[in-house]
Amino acid sequence: MFIVDAHLDLAYNALRGREVLKPAREQTADHEGIPSVGFPDLRAGNVGLICATIFCAPDDPKERGYKNAEEAHAMAMDQIDWYRAAAAKGEMEFVTTAAQIPSAPQNRLPAIILLEGADPIRNPGDVAVFRDAGVRVVGLAWRRTRYAGGTGAPGPLTGDGVKLVKELDRVGMIHDASHLAEESFWQLMDVSAGKVIASHSNCRAIVPTDRQLSDKMIRSIAGRGGIVGINFYDRFLIPPSEHGKRRANLGDVVTHVKHMCDVIGDARHVGIGTDMDGGLGREQIPVEIETSADLPRAAEALSAGGFDDQAVNNVLGENWKRFFAAAL
Repeated sequence: MFIVDAHLDLAYNALRGREVLKPAREQTADHEGIPSVGFPDLRAGNVGLICATIFCAPDDPKERGYKNAEEAHAMAMDQIDWYRAAAAKGEMEFVTTAAQIPSAPQNRLPAIILLEGADPIRNPGDVAVFRDAGVRVVGLAWRRTRYAGGTGAPGPLTGDGVKLVKELDRVGMIHDASHLAEESFWQLMDVSAGKVIASHSNCRAIVPTDRQLSDKMIRSIAGRGGIVGINFYDRFLIPPSEHGKRRANLGDVVTHVKHMCDVIGDARHVGIGTDMDGGLGREQIPVEIETSADLPRAAEALSAGGFDDQAVNNVLGENWKRFFAAAL
């Protein structure tokens, strides 16, 4: 089995103290909970490719973040440096071309670098800087950014956002729509001729918030040849009436996968982007998953949910592999 996890905040967590090069069970619990992701766990779980994010948090009363583009840029460069150091240690390797996508899991974890929230791009001229540094996927927003409305912050692309989209298209960057607001999502689909994914988003029909994708959005991404990665965060898996009353489970993951496949009409445009280390702990992911080493259990759940072997392999890795082979 070859699993692809399209969204992990490894450098962000490492620079905040999580020892992600160790197995998760050897890492120290922190204010976000018990860690569930470590490089050894990913290898043990047959994860053969990841999207490793650069995530820079904006300033917040609860935690110091960036206050302007220069600070965001510096934070992003620190995370790129962490990935470079991990690569120098033999822990991972940057994937920047289709030829570098492995055919089987390997010890040096292959990683496509994804910028989540575009504020670190100070101006369109920085796009080349990030591409040269190995970035191949860019999401314009997390919350609101200088470029687009985002989660909990409705709004369109800004004028600078439209210019940035065109520059990202020019150099062949992939767009990540996971955190875009409704208006900015549809404007991106109109303005951009490039490849579009949602690295870590679930179904709005099941969890009705602006963080999830409507059926129309899901069809639109699939219609462009893109993939939607299922997020394993319990708040994004469990219907609001049930959240807080029970733990999420892999059956909830299967429910979202089934819905997307029904909306799209096939199982070739759905993957996983667990975001299992995205500001949360082990208590907030499916109960069957303690660490990334347990991701193969998702195959058992999909099979029990009626998916055949080919569909299971597609959802857990082959869809992402096929997409990146064409997009990089």
